Amino acid sequence: MARLTVEVPLRWGDMDAFGHVNNATTVQLLEQARVTGWFDGQREVADVVVAKNTVEYLSPIPYTREPIEVEMWLARLGGSSITVHYEVFSRIDGNRVLTTRAETVVVFLDEGLGTPRRLSTEERAAWAEYVEAPLQFRR
Repeated sequence: MARLTVEVPLRWGDMDAFGHVNNATTVQLLEQARVTGWFDGQREVADVVVAKNTVEYLSPIPYTREPIEVEMWLARLGGSSITVHYEVFSRIDGNRVLTTRAETVVVFLDEGLGTPRRLSTEERAAWAEYVEAPLQFRR
């Protein structure tokens, strides 16, 4: 199985008063990685909606000029949804440190109707190589 790795640059505005990336901003960074990685224009995607986000913060993400690295894989290919799992790494004192683990459930919708639609055979085939075991969250 394979993981998709996307580098996401940090913006100055991602930092909070404590000198690290704000926890709410982390969800936006995950979204950026997901959109860049999975919905990169190579696959036809009509409408999608996020049904669930779970984020486990292991350590603060410091603001650096180096991008964070987001490893993603699919923990589940459902009937009309996918479950994306993430591990987020930051460079801290030259070391690659796991800072965040997360999951997002994305539901595919019929274009214009707003109702869930089944994943196509082509979508399943394109994503099959990225399916691996789900994360086990601490709590």
